[in-house]
Amino acid sequence: MQSDSTHLLPNGKNRRLGFFSGIPVLFFLFFSGQGCIPYLYHLGKEQAKILLQRKAISEVLADPEIPETTKSKLKEVEKIREFGIQELALSPEGGFKSFVQLDRPAIGWHVSACHPLRFESYTWWFPIAGTVPYKGYFSLEKAKEEEQSLKKQGFDTRIRITAGYSTLGWFEDPLFSSQLYEDPGDLASIVIHEMAHATVYFPGDSLFNESYASFVEDEGSDEYVLKIGGPKLLAERKKSEEETKLYKNLIIETANLLKAAYSEGGTEDLLLKKKTEIIGDFRKKILQTKWAKINSKKLSERDWNNEDFIGMLRYNSGTPYFRKRFLEVGKDFSKFHEEMRKLKEKTIEERKVLLEEK
Repeated sequence: MQSDSTHLLPNGKNRRLGFFSGIPVLFFLFFSGQGCIPYLYHLGKEQAKILLQRKAISEVLADPEIPETTKSKLKEVEKIREFGIQELALSPEGGFKSFVQLDRPAIGWHVSACHPLRFESYTWWFPIAGTVPYKGYFSLEKAKEEEQSLKKQGFDTRIRITAGYSTLGWFEDPLFSSQLYEDPGDLASIVIHEMAHATVYFPGDSLFNESYASFVEDEGSDEYVLKIGGPKLLAERKKSEEETKLYKNLIIETANLLKAAYSEGGTEDLLLKKKTEIIGDFRKKILQTKWAKINSKKLSERDWNNEDFIGMLRYNSGTPYFRKRFLEVGKDFSKFHEEMRKLKEKTIEERKVLLEEK
């Protein structure tokens, strides 16, 4: 099982693909969600460790033992956080005022699963967060055990690294050592995405929550890069992301083809045949495309399944809708967030319809 993110891209590019599962709430030790006490104990214990290990960024910056490279990134995060509050109207409850040095390569890992012949995610329910299409762990081994259980039930599965982390304002969420990206635009992306979750969040509606946060992330990080480096730096960043965007769009295109095929219905054999053909064509397109940095051979040989494709839609749906509403309020982030909050009165299905607008 891959212990890195879902898609095999060069280092530094994976987090730009839009699989930012924040695993919104990891502290339900005293709740009975899913009726799994060992799991809740695991989350509660690790969440407690995070609360005990976090140090105020100001304290870390004053520590002579901390490398200057780390301090430089933490100072950048402080700037991004202030920019998010002042310029993007993001909630100050979004955290990033403290730092945690991890003893592992990632914050955690989360398992997602999908029906093999339908775009229907397997879901879990937790208090406050509601129904979510992923289950997070601070241990890769425990995530693998969960995945094996789902595979035995016949689901398409995937384990992904947890790049972002949010408790939705219940605790002050720290920055983790695994999030200290070299590129200031990447730092801005992770901070802005998670602050967006603390700004607008609808329990049980992962499709809207993640897509909204991804849109704010994209728009906000561009604004930040423009502020610190001007049009030239922003243009350079856009150019460096062209290949990643092409790859991402190829996945979304294939996801929509699979979605349409499943919607047409048919026997299991027919649906399996369509699925195999569509994913086969996707593999061919990967091999036929000229990539500068992407390992097309490795990607074409991987075991692609429904969860890979629905996962991309989960974090990248509704862009035309969000952009339209953003433009309608004159690109005013405060007004945009307020318009999004008004959607609280709508059902999950009604919000889903909005995200399908072209």
